[in-house]
Amino acid sequence: MRKCIIDTNALISFVTDRNPAQQDKIAKLLADAVQLKVRVLCPQNVLTEFVYVMATVYRIRKTEIRDIVKDFINLPGIEIVHQINLKTLFVFWPEKVPDFGDAIIAALCKDTTGASVATFDRKFRIKLKKLDLPTTAFDKSKGVFIEK
Repeated sequence: MRKCIIDTNALISFVTDRNPAQQDKIAKLLADAVQLKVRVLCPQNVLTEFVYVMATVYRIRKTEIRDIVKDFINLPGIEIVHQINLKTLFVFWPEKVPDFGDAIIAALCKDTTGASVATFDRKFRIKLKKLDLPTTAFDKSKGVFIEK
């Protein structure tokens, strides 16, 4: 089964209306996960960043954020990842991937066979490409996600 690692900005795009095109793409990815067509991996730090941004930037009540996170983690096809290989992480951070959270995602991608990263962060995509780590893109003509 294909594995896709979701980053914080993709998760935020799913639950907010900040970018409807991104929201549609992530909705499709999560729908594929629910149908067990793809396994969506979510590092625990992504949830931490998500909670922080939703509380401080979007000013969402903590109880509402809790409910959003509970709904997300209970979806079929979602796997929360708590353990990261620190040796791989420190190969990337801080020289190759300066953002610690992004470096965690890159390390997970490197150590997970068949994984790609779902992100809308252009700079992060470029860093992943330089590291020969695949990203996930939505192919509108086929209505499916593909590795790039």
